[in-house]
Amino acid sequence: MLSVLTDNWKLFVDGFWTTIRLFLVAGVFSLVLGTALAGFRVSPVPALRGFGTGYVNILRNTPLTLVFAFLVFGAPKMQIELPSYFWSAVTALTIYTSAFICEVVRSGINTVAPGQSEAARAVGMTFLQVLRIVVLPQAFRAIVPPLTSVLIALLKNTTIAAGFSVAEAGAIPAVMAERGENQVLTLVWITIGFLIAIIPLVLLQRWAERRTAVA
Repeated sequence: MLSVLTDNWKLFVDGFWTTIRLFLVAGVFSLVLGTALAGFRVSPVPALRGFGTGYVNILRNTPLTLVFAFLVFGAPKMQIELPSYFWSAVTALTIYTSAFICEVVRSGINTVAPGQSEAARAVGMTFLQVLRIVVLPQAFRAIVPPLTSVLIALLKNTTIAAGFSVAEAGAIPAVMAERGENQVLTLVWITIGFLIAIIPLVLLQRWAERRTAVA
């Protein structure tokens, strides 16, 4: 069993390193875009609310594979060129995951008492100042567990990139099949690899929950 890993160590390391890169880059972009979309959804401007609602409803009901297919195959035909398949995967994961992060952040915003926003507006703060200084810091305290769940889902969703010429962990079984290696053991080691990758997220969630807990 161990020989399947040791004999193909470089393949596993390179595959999971690409997976981690996809996760980190898409995770940062998704958090930024998702938070901005949540701001749109609670904005006093109807056009922004409509855009945020439409974006979330469309992307949450669109298969991630279809988003990948559009960016990898459809976008070039529309003269939209991305630097590489890696960045096409990052873009697809960001566009898709940000819709879910938007809803998580919006649920956190809804937990903040309306009186706090009204008080902030009463002393002359703009909507963006209220959101940035008063609302979002409290909202993020309430959304640590669901936000971690979305990020874990993002990590697992990176495997779809293997079907679109990105050599990450999801592409390992195909290469191992060509080498004649045992596919069951290959999948076992990939599963162990993802478990190891997820553990830091779980530990980070527990640490964040302790740091943000209200006595």
